Amino acid sequence: MTDILLDTHIFLWLMNGDSKLNTKNLEKIETTINSGFRVSLSAISVWEIGMLVAEERTTLTQPVDKWLNQAIKISSASIVEPSIDILLDSCSLPGQFHGDPADRMIVATSRIRRLPLVTQDEKIIAYIKSGFCLG
Repeated sequence: MTDILLDTHIFLWLMNGDSKLNTKNLEKIETTINSGFRVSLSAISVWEIGMLVAEERTTLTQPVDKWLNQAIKISSASIVEPSIDILLDSCSLPGQFHGDPADRMIVATSRIRRLPLVTQDEKIIAYIKSGFCLG
């Protein structure tokens, strides 16, 4: 077992108690925490949540800054800042990966920090299955 990295939607669903979060991923998160390991969140996910709210693609129970601060505190998530290695890896991911900058940064964070990525994004799952990223 090890620390894990949550994709943006997984973190949102987890903190909002959304039924979209499948049982397998919920169990993986619970097992990680119960084993004394931590959940991590890429700093780009904080930006992505802010953008989702600003573009009215999601709504939160509080203003985004208060919601994020409370969610991070409740989950004890550690925020992974983008290092130079993460930034550069996101520009040259091996294999075939789509152009979404947030997804590229999250995948690069997983790769560089060697954190298994918890996601339900089919494109990222395919990338994990190709062996370029931990899942």
